[in-house]
Amino acid sequence: MNAHSALLEGLNPQQKAAVEYRGDALLIVAGAGSGKTRVLTHRIAHLIETRDAWPSQILAITFTNKAAAEMRERVHQLLGETGEWMWISTFHSACVRILRKEAEHLGYLKSFSIYDSSDSRALIKRLLKDTGAEYHGLKPGGVQAMISKAKNELKDADAFARGIDSNNPYASYTAEVFRRYQEELRASNAFDFDDLVAETVYLLRDFPEVANRYRHRFRHILVDEYQDTNHAQYQLIRELTRPIDPMHLPEDLAIRRDLPTNPASLTVVGDSDQSIYAFRGADIRNIVEFERDFPGAQVILLEQNYRSTQNILDAANGVISHNFDRKDKNLWTSAGSGELVSAYVGYNGHDEAQFVADAIEQLRITGTPYREMAVFYRVNAQSRPIEEVFTRAAVPYRVIGGTRFYDRAEVKDAIAYLLSVANPLDSLSLRRILNTPKRGIGPATEAQLQVYAETQHLSLRQALAHVDELPLGPKVVAEIKVLTAILDDAEALAAEGKVSEVLQLIIDRTGVLRSYRATRDPQDEARAENVEELLAVTIEYEKQNPEGGLVGFLAEAALVAGVDDLDDESGTVSLMTMHTAKGLEFDAVFVTGLEEGLLPHRISLGEPGGVNEERRLLYVALTRAKKNLHISLSGSRAVYGDIEAAAPSRFLDEIPAELLNWKSRPPRKAAEDRSLLGTSSWQDDPPKQKIEWKNSISSVRDNGDLQLSPGDRINHDNYGQGRVMDVTGEGSKAKAVVDFSNFGRKTLLIKIAPITKL
Repeated sequence: MNAHSALLEGLNPQQKAAVEYRGDALLIVAGAGSGKTRVLTHRIAHLIETRDAWPSQILAITFTNKAAAEMRERVHQLLGETGEWMWISTFHSACVRILRKEAEHLGYLKSFSIYDSSDSRALIKRLLKDTGAEYHGLKPGGVQAMISKAKNELKDADAFARGIDSNNPYASYTAEVFRRYQEELRASNAFDFDDLVAETVYLLRDFPEVANRYRHRFRHILVDEYQDTNHAQYQLIRELTRPIDPMHLPEDLAIRRDLPTNPASLTVVGDSDQSIYAFRGADIRNIVEFERDFPGAQVILLEQNYRSTQNILDAANGVISHNFDRKDKNLWTSAGSGELVSAYVGYNGHDEAQFVADAIEQLRITGTPYREMAVFYRVNAQSRPIEEVFTRAAVPYRVIGGTRFYDRAEVKDAIAYLLSVANPLDSLSLRRILNTPKRGIGPATEAQLQVYAETQHLSLRQALAHVDELPLGPKVVAEIKVLTAILDDAEALAAEGKVSEVLQLIIDRTGVLRSYRATRDPQDEARAENVEELLAVTIEYEKQNPEGGLVGFLAEAALVAGVDDLDDESGTVSLMTMHTAKGLEFDAVFVTGLEEGLLPHRISLGEPGGVNEERRLLYVALTRAKKNLHISLSGSRAVYGDIEAAAPSRFLDEIPAELLNWKSRPPRKAAEDRSLLGTSSWQDDPPKQKIEWKNSISSVRDNGDLQLSPGDRINHDNYGQGRVMDVTGEGSKAKAVVDFSNFGRKTLLIKIAPITKL
């Protein structure tokens, strides 16, 4: 067998056609799990082996360093040392290589610096202060997002200024900061991350000799995840694939008689059904309109899936078929039907999380390791009840691409306010909130307060009441008095026992939610949702512990938040947002929160194409599962701190009913017909009383140094009496495997499980 044939061995007919195609433009529509990376790397190797290209003539671009490294490794396995001469990199890495050679054309030195996100934000923060824009409510994150968006649309500071409403002071200040930001970058011989692509496009447009050099060098350009390209990245590819202009050639190329002038061959791989990054500037039109941009392009569909069972694929196909701005395709597999999709309706977020925890335990017993299980949610705030239930049930987990709920800065800030109210002597918590949100109380002021407190034998909180005696400016004095009033009023309210009212007062008086929402920064929107979720936590606590009060709430929060990371020989369950899940796969996947307002998210409902993108997001989530797929929703959910009846997602009706194996009935309904999940049956007539779902856990405690041994008998508040079969771990990580006669074997975290030793 020759090398050419070996590269085609094991490929299905569509994959083989994609590898062998020779022409100006090729669109490979690669469905989820269809082996696109294999096709791309084998196509590169086949171009080299058939001598249709030299390694140095190939430019392969993908989006992440991890994906680029994987592609380089696979090409190296196929070609050996030959693969080292080609460019396989991210968009930004490729542009840096070009700019390092050509920066002087743009008036930069080749030794330019690259500002990362934190560098850019620090510079913008200083400019906001210098221009006075920070006093008009502009935040560094929001301004940074607007500048980034403009650059990804190839708008410089002048173009941005021309496009704003001159009567909008926010936009005017942003335009001024943008202008000064660019001046500072140029003076520092620096580019920010967005400049790398944008400035390379400007370079190729403005200097035809430079453009022709790279058009001659790269005769085969391959782009992965093409549906995720933004406007600047799209224009970069367009510039590199234009015909070579013989009237503008560098001297070393002008003397050649055999110089080709035809454009480079372009191969793009992607799937419009997996375009989920519009909020980052990705433009789905780039892939949808590929055939218009490149007339005569060949289109090859990869529909055979090598990841999931047919039932999982049919569920995903059923959902995505309701989007009409797509090239029709239907994923299939030869792996068999597999299990039905498990579906569950919980009374609230904790019931839903308990279903997930119980299902994970069953999967573990039957041989699926924790590392092959993942839980997806639409927004980070949804992780909170899942984390709490997992902690109590001793399910080891890690939050991917995010932070545990109680470790998130905005949550810790709110808890610090509550701790300062409950315990006025807690100087650590008070220090955290002195300047949160920003109120001009810097380190120097804090130091003066601390020195005064120590010399007068006062607590830091007491020192705040004597602020008039300190040599501080009037603005700082006024802000300290405002903070003191907030804490005093919250302390008085806490005496009445309503934790949620105390937190609501703090939220209202500090303006933290207004501050987050005013920036228009997606990260700040997520922070606002987390603060609202904490408010929902306090409301839930009050219902379950009417006499608990603020001190009781803080004790429970500390127990749930403070348990050490669990660990297990089979790894940890992965928790992540659906956006983070793209490109990953797991044996078992749990897609949670299929409710209107969450999926599709409420923000998407008012945006053009927003619901279609939310549908694509669900499609991505469903197709991450290899063997077991579970979907779930809740009958009630926290909305702006209030517990409201939740309506099932419209996407549920798009999954064929025969594919779903319901593990529960919707509240109040016992009919077999799935149509009873209609929105009106929940929203118009919510359940009157709480439904207790099987295995639901609603309490947490601290068992101190409780010791258990195999053979001990215990009583569990929810499972009843059981016998300890095994004990592993030490300290706060100690776990007991307990056999309960009615519920089977359960793994419990001894420190906080609701158990009593008999």
